[in-house]
Amino acid sequence: MFDFWGVFNRKSSSKDVAKDRLKLVLVHDRVNCSTQVLEMLKTDIIRVISNYMEIDEDGLDINITETMSEEKGVNVPMLYANIPIKSIHKGNKA
Repeated sequence: MFDFWGVFNRKSSSKDVAKDRLKLVLVHDRVNCSTQVLEMLKTDIIRVISNYMEIDEDGLDINITETMSEEKGVNVPMLYANIPIKSIHKGNKA
């Protein structure tokens, strides 16, 4: 599952992997978002974007991280998506 979200695609020490895993669990806990919901979100994102362009699903990286809110000055969840594009459809495929 963690490879699916791109968390461990880079070479890391066991300590770094454990730290990343803990961060992922904590963020998901804070946003109350289960693995199943994230899986459905990824599927929906792929389906919608595929209407407009061909993407490299193997290179897809979707994560929930935290970032500092400019308005409130506190950490808030952020959806991060890195989606490699193979080509853009000419016209409307849908």
